[in-house]
Amino acid sequence: MPPIVAPPLQHRCNKAALQCMSRHRPARGHIIKDDILISPMDDADREAAADVLLAAFADPARYGRERLIDQLAPAPMPFYRQFFIARQQDELVGVGGIKAADWASDTHILYLSAVTEHARGQGIARALIATRIAWLMENFEHGRLLVSTARSRRFNRLGFRMAGKHDAGGRRLMLLEF
Repeated sequence: MPPIVAPPLQHRCNKAALQCMSRHRPARGHIIKDDILISPMDDADREAAADVLLAAFADPARYGRERLIDQLAPAPMPFYRQFFIARQQDELVGVGGIKAADWASDTHILYLSAVTEHARGQGIARALIATRIAWLMENFEHGRLLVSTARSRRFNRLGFRMAGKHDAGGRRLMLLEF
């Protein structure tokens, strides 16, 4: 596999974020461990990705199967939706999305992210985050990225900062400007 090249350094991100993102490029798929591959999701993976999300989210009224399958469909620019998946051998074990906010220019959102319970603790979630950030920086010159998370330290290490002082249900809104 050819070496992975970091996104351009003109972006205002911390060194740790750039190093992490340089290891997880989405173009051809990237192996993060011996048997885990991160790649862009294609239409054939939508049902399996929805299954991973359904198993992770405990709110069937908000995250019903049909809504998830609809949200997992790609969307064109300017209001794009892009998903990446993690495969371990032949099993889809993780999914993560990024989309354009339709309510603010140059604003993007990390969303619909999950890793199957038996595959957690292997760096898959971190790799999916880094892959989406790298994809964003390769496709947009500047902007801001939002995420609502219960794991603020994970995102702090990637250069995100708290947006506001309140949390909702144990989750904080975090922002990365690039």
